[in-house]
Amino acid sequence: MEVKAVDTGSNSLLDGTLPPRLGRPHGSSPSVIVVGGGISGVAAARFLQNASFKVLLLESRDRIGGRIHTDYSFGCPVDMGASWLHGVCNENPLAPLIRCLGLTMYRTSGDDSVLYDHDLESCMLFDMDGHQVPQNTVAEVGEAFKKILSETEKVRNEHSHDLSVLQAISVVLDRHPELRQEGISHEVLQWYICRMEAWFAADADTISLKTWDQEQVLTGGHGLMVQGYYPVIEALSKDIDIRLNHRVNRITNGYNKVMVTVEDGRNFVADAAIITVPVGVLKANLIEFKPELPEWKLSALADLGVGNENKIALRFDNVFWPNVELLGIVAPTSYACGYFLNLHKATGHRVLVYMAAGRLAYDVEKLSDSDAADFAMRQLMKMFPNAPAPVQYLVSRWGTDRDSLGCYSYDLVGKPMDVYDRLRAPLGNLFFGGEAVCMDDHQGSVHGAYSAGIIAAEDCCRHLIKRLGSLEMVQLVSSREEILKAAVPLQISRM
Repeated sequence: MEVKAVDTGSNSLLDGTLPPRLGRPHGSSPSVIVVGGGISGVAAARFLQNASFKVLLLESRDRIGGRIHTDYSFGCPVDMGASWLHGVCNENPLAPLIRCLGLTMYRTSGDDSVLYDHDLESCMLFDMDGHQVPQNTVAEVGEAFKKILSETEKVRNEHSHDLSVLQAISVVLDRHPELRQEGISHEVLQWYICRMEAWFAADADTISLKTWDQEQVLTGGHGLMVQGYYPVIEALSKDIDIRLNHRVNRITNGYNKVMVTVEDGRNFVADAAIITVPVGVLKANLIEFKPELPEWKLSALADLGVGNENKIALRFDNVFWPNVELLGIVAPTSYACGYFLNLHKATGHRVLVYMAAGRLAYDVEKLSDSDAADFAMRQLMKMFPNAPAPVQYLVSRWGTDRDSLGCYSYDLVGKPMDVYDRLRAPLGNLFFGGEAVCMDDHQGSVHGAYSAGIIAAEDCCRHLIKRLGSLEMVQLVSSREEILKAAVPLQISRM
């Protein structure tokens, strides 16, 4: 039976006021509106529906998935947003579903990788003139970079105030001139900083020294989703009442009801709502809250950074590049460095994906799609002067996409330590999900967003059961979820 929250129609509630408290028919289910159809919102809706709640999910785009976006226009899956599972292990909360769906992952690095989701031994670097950088130089500079980063801990301990990672690196190099790199080694060091910036989707001069290495990375390394992430979203969203092209612009939080208003003026009313839209959208005040969000919630949004990373995917008729996972360009500045992910090695498809983070990601968005593809090709032709033109290309624009306004959250310099607690704290009948509010420092990851949706749904369940009384019909764990816990091994290629 299809269940949905109440659509009041655009004229049935006047002046944005909520109806008076109504008696609930005996045995009726609580209703919840989930705002945002990314993996956090879909996970929350899935949990609530399995618990016999009435659920309605409102999504502003014409598709579900949010910042998970698997494109099939190349004739093969290409993830233009999230593409890795960070932590290929049974402890990952997404592991049961991935196992059940029989999805394959290509492991691109092992447990010792905190800043890189690729294996440095399967990486080929070139300078701006097209000369390959000797692999021993890449390895030696990599070791020097590890020492530099370890020395930044001393800088952190010496300062009561926070610094940026780039400031700390500068201090370390002033103190330890033996760690300075010259010539091509300096350019390789800048490439390592470029890769670090890609991990946070932000420039090193904005990343907090206090917290950059505090992330709790799961074991098992990083796995690229060979079939893309869409099958995960598709499975989670099965049989949920999802309304696409429903952009929410106002949320009214009443004493015992929540009213959600979409762009065309229609109103939807439920007992509670779970907000899972990206932090960038909330920071931009694209949704009006009535009453207004309290200052402590607004300051939490202001205290958090939102990074940007874009992809330029190029499909070719023939493979003309070496069989390594990553192809990189070194340069005198991290901004001028670049790299391509070789999907052919991981998936067998003749696709290279240029990835740009931070300021470069925003500069890419200033270009047309064709100019962005030309930019990526100029980088590629520094390595392979005779590279043919791609037969197709795709360009992401997460920073200026009004439904995202950024990629994922990161810690700004000087961020208060309680920012995430304030972000996830509920407000009456409003609960908050999304990658930025996940527990255990897994911000910016798909499994973190998924977990945040589940936790928000659990909190919402407890709140409504307490408020509305014991509901015998609520079944918090469905048989479907029990099936997902079956001990089927994760399918991993390469390692």
